[in-house]
Amino acid sequence: MTRPTEKEISAIASAAGVPVDTAIATRIANSIGPAFDGFAAIAGTLPFDLEPSTFMLVQTEKAAR
Repeated sequence: MTRPTEKEISAIASAAGVPVDTAIATRIANSIGPAFDGFAAIAGTLPFDLEPSTFMLVQTEKAAR
């Protein structure tokens, strides 16, 4: 996963029902960007990164075994 842009932040916020203006989207992108940069070296290697929507299902199945 790469550092999100203002447009991506705006789209995600709108989809969540919390639309934000461009200035706020820029502030959000600038504040969370360093976290994405820090994980860039291992991006795509973590199972949670690949498919977060099924993470809880997989964890529940493993616990049931």
